[in-house]
Amino acid sequence: MAPTARFLTLADVAEVLNTSSAQVYALVRRGDLPAIKIGGRGQWRVEATELEKYIERMYDETKTFVSAHPFVESDTGRGDEA
Repeated sequence: MAPTARFLTLADVAEVLNTSSAQVYALVRRGDLPAIKIGGRGQWRVEATELEKYIERMYDETKTFVSAHPFVESDTGRGDEA
């Protein structure tokens, strides 16, 4: 079994989160997801442990949101926009 990479590209992170590289770039640039810039061309890398911390924070934030905004039957069909 190969060891897990310490650093991930934005494309790798996008694949893990099932989102676009542009969305991951926005998370990094806003400071929501810590990353480093490396090399002369300034390629972004996200440490795997930082990605896991981010995911845990999102679970916590979602838990808080759900507690503050309980689901009611009239909410069905609203999609992800809420």
